[in-house]
Amino acid sequence: MESRAGAREDSVVGVALAATRSDCSRPPSSSITKLRSKTWAAADSTVAAATENKMAAALPQLDDEIVRGMAIGAVFTDYAGKINCLDFHRKEDLLVTSSDDDSIRLYNITSATLLKTTYHRKHGADRVCFSHHPSSILCSSRYNLESAESLCYLSLYDNRCLRYFKGHKDRVVSLCMSPVNDSFMSGSLDHNVRIWDLRVNACQGILRLRGRPSVAYDQQGLVFAVAMEGGAIKLFDSRSYDKGPFDTFLVGGDTAEVSDIKFSNDGKSMLLTTTNSHIYVLDAYGGDKCGFSLEPSPNVTNEAAFTPDGQYVISGSGDGTLHAWNINTVQEVAMSLSVRFLLQIACWNSHIGPITALKWAPRRAMFATASTALTFWITNQSN
Repeated sequence: MESRAGAREDSVVGVALAATRSDCSRPPSSSITKLRSKTWAAADSTVAAATENKMAAALPQLDDEIVRGMAIGAVFTDYAGKINCLDFHRKEDLLVTSSDDDSIRLYNITSATLLKTTYHRKHGADRVCFSHHPSSILCSSRYNLESAESLCYLSLYDNRCLRYFKGHKDRVVSLCMSPVNDSFMSGSLDHNVRIWDLRVNACQGILRLRGRPSVAYDQQGLVFAVAMEGGAIKLFDSRSYDKGPFDTFLVGGDTAEVSDIKFSNDGKSMLLTTTNSHIYVLDAYGGDKCGFSLEPSPNVTNEAAFTPDGQYVISGSGDGTLHAWNINTVQEVAMSLSVRFLLQIACWNSHIGPITALKWAPRRAMFATASTALTFWITNQSN
C-alpha cells in the first residue's frame, strides 16, 4: 500500500458561488478561481459551536431560501475512477472518500483541503465509513473477496490495517457504524447482515435475509433497520436483535432492490432509495410513505440524504441533476384530515455527471456529491 500526504495545487478548483442556482439548465460560470480559505470562513460564520447532543444547533435554521441558494464551493477533479462512497465524521470537520482507483482520501471540509491519500491495491476500496476516532475508518473490499478479508479496520494515521473482519463471501454493499458504541453492521450480496465489534475479530451476530440488504442505525443507536428484497423493512432493538424484529414495514408496489436506507436525526423518518431510482420518505413509527421517481442511469445507483433537521431531502439523479424537497409540507384535504407530501424546492446542475454518492455534513451548512469528481456545496453568502 502506498501513502502520500497533502494536496496537489491543481486538484482543488473553487467555483464561483453564482455558478449554480435552482435552474437546472444554467451552464457553469466562466469565473473559476482557486478556492480561498476566506470563502469557507464566510460560510462557517453562519455556524455556531456544536456539541455532541445538539448537532443541529451548529447549523443555521434551514428554510426553503437557504436550501435553494446552495451552490458549489469546491471541486476536486484528480480522481482516476468513480467515487464509490463518502462519509462525514460525526464530530470533526472531516470527510473520507473511496474510489475505483483504489484510493481512500481524507479532507478537511472547513478549509476544503485534501489532507491525505492512501492506496489499497490488494483489496480495493468500496464502502467506507468513519469509526468514532477521526483517523480510523472501516473499509470494504472490491477485490479478492474469496479470501474473506472483506472488511478492514484501517488507521489513516499510518495506513495500517488494525484488524480484518472475515465472514462475508461476496461484496459488502452497506456499512454503518453505531453512533454510541463500537458496534457496526455490514450488509452483503451473500444475503447476510453481520454485526461486529471493532475490538474483536469474531462476528457478533448474523441475520440471514433475502436479496440485497441495506442497514442503518438510528441516531441514538437504540434501533437499527434492515431493508431487503420486496421493499420489506425490519426494525430491530440493537440490544436484543436476536429476538427478531419488533416491527416490519412493506413498501408496497415496488419490487426493486433497496440500495440505501437512512434515519433522520430525530428518528421520526426513514429515507429509502431503490436500485431503479425510486426514493421514499417513510414514517419511522407507522410506515406511511410518500415518494418520488428520478431519472435512472445505467450502472449508477442514486443516493439521497436528509438535512440534519430532517426537514429536507437532497438527492442526485441519473441525468446529472440534483434535487431538493421539503418533506414536511402539509395540505388539508378534508375537515380535520391533513396529508404530508413532498414539495420540490430546488433543482441544480451537478456539473459532474450522474451522482454516485451524496451526504449532508452533520455539523455544517454544506453537503458533498461525488461521481468521478468530488464537489462541496455550501450556502451562497452573496444572497
